[in-house]
Amino acid sequence: MIRLEGLSKRFPQGGGVEGVDLEILEGEVFVLLGASGSGKTTLLNLVAGLLSPDRGRILLAGREITHLPPERRELAYVFQDQGLWPHLTALDHLLLVMPRPDRREALALLERVGLLDHAHKRPHQLSGGQRQRVALARALARRPRLLLLDEPYSALDPVLREELRLEVRTLLKERGTTALHVTHDPEEAMLLADRVGVMSQGRLLQVGAPKEVYLRPNSLESFLAFGRANVFSRDGEVLAFRQEWVRPGGSLEALVLERRELRGEVLCRVQLEWGEAWVRLEAGVGERVRLQIHPLLRFPQGLPDPAMTAEV
Repeated sequence: MIRLEGLSKRFPQGGGVEGVDLEILEGEVFVLLGASGSGKTTLLNLVAGLLSPDRGRILLAGREITHLPPERRELAYVFQDQGLWPHLTALDHLLLVMPRPDRREALALLERVGLLDHAHKRPHQLSGGQRQRVALARALARRPRLLLLDEPYSALDPVLREELRLEVRTLLKERGTTALHVTHDPEEAMLLADRVGVMSQGRLLQVGAPKEVYLRPNSLESFLAFGRANVFSRDGEVLAFRQEWVRPGGSLEALVLERRELRGEVLCRVQLEWGEAWVRLEAGVGERVRLQIHPLLRFPQGLPDPAMTAEV
């Protein structure tokens, strides 16, 4: 569907992307996961035509679009700030961008995103979630070959964000829409993606099914992109595991130093032979327990910046 070949872009002040090769399949929801400054939004803007690459090519359905302006790329873009026009109603937003304006089709799309009763309201009369639904419906009304989404839920409250994420995936699959979505949120990537690509420092580190990349990261950087982590340097290598990979029983001895409850989960800070770790465990402070960790990942020596390692 869309293929990136050796795509590179560097900025004078630093940052960008380097040598990205990627193919996204027809009807696939592909998510780029990475921290701020990883290059994911730069890559999205290169695909959109908002930036020009220094090197490399972009092909859409076999046609090179590397140097085409955005309006000739058959794409639609959903921005973080929605980009709605204040003087237009929700319905007008859709009619304005449709290849052939069709009021019945536009109303059907608004109904599908739960906004039929708000069709004649302007943005200032809508909630944040409703405005985001208008932005999504407007993008789909263009009938794009590829839909680009730049962290569209980041400004919403947590409950609404989770609700919208699930709605959007269902809608994209119903319509067979190919989508490229960027996020810094590993949970969002796991929920939305058919495949996920992990980005760091301008490079695409790993591509695969979300569960595959989560359980079998090919590098420490890829492992840390998925959040909460325990990382230790030992005997010339790095040991790494997540809180949820720990079970009672086994041969690993631990002393419980602290206990917390977070969103219905019990988390314990424990002393292991390698150092302190946070784990999901039902135990009391001062209790000595035996644990098993699976999987326990091993990487070449070289600890990351401590700020990259999440505790709780």
